[in-house]
Amino acid sequence: MTQTGLVAEDADQHEFGYRFGWGIAGLRALAPASDVVVVVDVLRFTSAVSVATSRGAVVYPYRWRDDTAAAFAAARGAVLAGAREHGPVSLSPTDLMTLPPGSRIVLPSPNGSTLSAEAVELGTPFVLAGCLRNATATARRAMVLANGGPIAVVAAGEHWPADAGLRPCVEDLLGAGAVLAALDPSAAVAAPRCSPEAAAARSAFVAARPSLSETLAASGSGRELARRGWADDVDTAAALDADGAASQLVDDAYAAV
Repeated sequence: MTQTGLVAEDADQHEFGYRFGWGIAGLRALAPASDVVVVVDVLRFTSAVSVATSRGAVVYPYRWRDDTAAAFAAARGAVLAGAREHGPVSLSPTDLMTLPPGSRIVLPSPNGSTLSAEAVELGTPFVLAGCLRNATATARRAMVLANGGPIAVVAAGEHWPADAGLRPCVEDLLGAGAVLAALDPSAAVAAPRCSPEAAAARSAFVAARPSLSETLAASGSGRELARRGWADDVDTAAALDADGAASQLVDDAYAAV
């Protein structure tokens, strides 16, 4: 690679219908040239969104550590999610399975929620929250919304401590790959819809599909959650296509479609 690096024309994967990138930088490269953006944050934001919306709740994503979150929640008659150990409404997809229909929650997160807000600010026509639990439903909805146009799947990733940059993580790679595999089940070589980046994510998912729970549990993020006593969230997030609805951002909230 040259010292000047990628420019927009190189990075937007514009020759392909299905695109893949990482984090805020990937979103900013892909979103302006895409009709639909699928945000993927498997452990745990988009898994939590999928569980909640599939049970009739609406979820307002909100930027992480924003002091205005409480006022935002109050203005919408919503509950502000907190730490899992402090109550039943949090980023835990397992705990959100008990949400009653009609619940309204504000769900801040450092990765998926922030990407959702950024996608809206970039003017993305349609934003979906994708994960392993709703991969097929998300792909079907994305195809309807795009109507033949380009779809970008953006893996949130994690962050190294002390602001050391983005950590690509296996769970988001596999979640993105699951959506891409549902978008392009044949992966036809003759007329590929997936960019090389998207095809690599798709292939990673296909290889890991027989052992998703074990793979997520053995990953760095899975081990971190298990150490905190939240291994149940890993199992919940690994349940492929357990939710039959997609989660679409409409106005400022995710809802099942």
